[in-house]
Amino acid sequence: LALSTFLVSPGALAFEPAPDGSSLNKAFPGKSYSPYAERGFPSRPLWGDTHLHTSTSFDAGAFGNRLDARAAYRFAKGQQVESSTGSKVRLSRPLDFLVVADHSDNMGLFDLIYAQDRAITSDPEGKRIADMVAAGGDEGVAASLELIDAFSRGEEISPALAVPAGSKLFRTVWDRQIAAAEEANDPGNFTAFIGYEWTSLINGNNMHRVVMYRDGGDRAGRMDPYTTAPPVGSPDPRDLWRWMETYEKQTNGDVLAIAHNGNLANGIMFPEDAQWNGTALDEAYVTARSTWEPAYEATQIKGDGEAHPFLSPNDEFADYETWDKGNLNLSEPKTNDMLKGEYAREALKTGLKLEQSLGTNPYKFGMIGSTDSHTSLATAQEDNFYGKHSGTEPNAERAEHVVGQFGDEVILGWEQVASGLAAVWAADNTRDAIFDAIERKEIYATTGSRMGVRFFGGWEYTDEDISSRTPAFAGYEKGVPMGSDLAARPEGASAPTFMVYALKDPIGGNLDRIQIVKGWLNADGETEEMVFDVVWSDDRQPDANGKLPAVGNTVDVERANFTNTIGAAELSTVWTDPAFDPAQKAFYYARVIEIPTPRWTTYDAFRYGVDLPQDVPTTTQERAYTSPIWYTPQG
Repeated sequence: LALSTFLVSPGALAFEPAPDGSSLNKAFPGKSYSPYAERGFPSRPLWGDTHLHTSTSFDAGAFGNRLDARAAYRFAKGQQVESSTGSKVRLSRPLDFLVVADHSDNMGLFDLIYAQDRAITSDPEGKRIADMVAAGGDEGVAASLELIDAFSRGEEISPALAVPAGSKLFRTVWDRQIAAAEEANDPGNFTAFIGYEWTSLINGNNMHRVVMYRDGGDRAGRMDPYTTAPPVGSPDPRDLWRWMETYEKQTNGDVLAIAHNGNLANGIMFPEDAQWNGTALDEAYVTARSTWEPAYEATQIKGDGEAHPFLSPNDEFADYETWDKGNLNLSEPKTNDMLKGEYAREALKTGLKLEQSLGTNPYKFGMIGSTDSHTSLATAQEDNFYGKHSGTEPNAERAEHVVGQFGDEVILGWEQVASGLAAVWAADNTRDAIFDAIERKEIYATTGSRMGVRFFGGWEYTDEDISSRTPAFAGYEKGVPMGSDLAARPEGASAPTFMVYALKDPIGGNLDRIQIVKGWLNADGETEEMVFDVVWSDDRQPDANGKLPAVGNTVDVERANFTNTIGAAELSTVWTDPAFDPAQKAFYYARVIEIPTPRWTTYDAFRYGVDLPQDVPTTTQERAYTSPIWYTPQG
């Protein structure tokens, strides 16, 4: 009962008078007894992954993934499959939706190699590589590395060892991807989206986007996915947006793009002055990006991208699963001045400045999480983490396995992050409803936990609204949900009010606190930020400097266990911005933090009976990031 009343959300309600005038109507005079009757709005979040790779992705196949899209959808639905390393695996809690987003460049190449397809083996070089892969062991690894090395340098070993865009082979692979999604799609129960990843690496700097279709195969099959290789494709995001516009015009379809891993972009994911090629930002750029990219993947397996301690030194929770040494551009080491163009919070602040100068905010995005797993297995919980690729599936040595090396910087297995999930407030579990929710940004990211979070902004929320046990009724009636713009400030209103509440993951840790992060544009045209602790668990009080004491830690590292004897099952409050200036542009989003729980490395150490290296973290504090609510001064 608590769950249903806590998370239910209202819309434009149409009630009919109850015929018997029963006492059940006293709380709702003149209306039917049920406050939920005839509602056309989401009552619970749907959980999904918008970024999963299968054997059809070039790199996933090269590292040993043998599971195709059909297996990925089966696993996401809760069915048992066998992993590429031979383990029988099954999700404890199925997902509601999934986007298989295989790389469009060389899509399906390793599937063809594994199958000893004639398109590969009829060529001498193709047969050599295929035979090495078939041999397995060191020989198979050597073949895969040879292909990866050639691809990373933009070269080919042989024309047969490529699946170029526009070719008959490419079309065959894409048709197979579409067919897998169409077969798995089950409206009302499970949604299988058609999608792919456009994998731009400009001088080694990450500019990747997942392209997600609202459409079925009848539309998605009319045009091949966009790639990065000229002359058919391009590494420039503006060309991707043009392709998206062309697709919609030619098919009457609907697509969106989700950027990710700005932390590997060397500062070019969120430019402020000029694009990656030195061209100054202009009205066309900010308008196109705002149009096609409504969401940003703020947390995933290659690091958390919400905030960075260098950019937010006063935020004690900013240094969470930070992956800032991974740098694909070996000739240009990572420097602190690049970080501003890499993290979500800083991008939200930069967007306020660009809106002031160019009229449109290109970084007005909602936030989601996803896995970016290359195993075909969408796992995001700490206790079921299956790694980045098939070589890092659970084993006793994977904590010290070298995942990647960037110049002198090495990424070890323990630095992988068991993250994340996309939470979507959609009215129905269908392609249309989920896609619409992402476009309107009524979405939030979690690092793997399934906590329920609501965030509303308005001008007249009260404590009575939050204590009603049906707070979302007032949430929609008096204001707007996450991802929206505040309504114009009413005459006499001094500051906006925000209603936020969270319910713990039923099988996860209790809640530590809820924070509201504010960013704004000051009178000098510069951006500022502040993090407010707005409600917290247990009998804690801020110290003289306003710092809230830590919630504590119940984790038993040796047994990979914890107790929910601290924290709260739910937290809620109505908060008013104490430093509101009606003349300043601003955004607000909520961050919900759990109590400490065992990290995936601790579960591994317990299960395999091994000791972890000294520097490996053993606990984590899972969290959620809502999409922002924006305030713009009138006029």
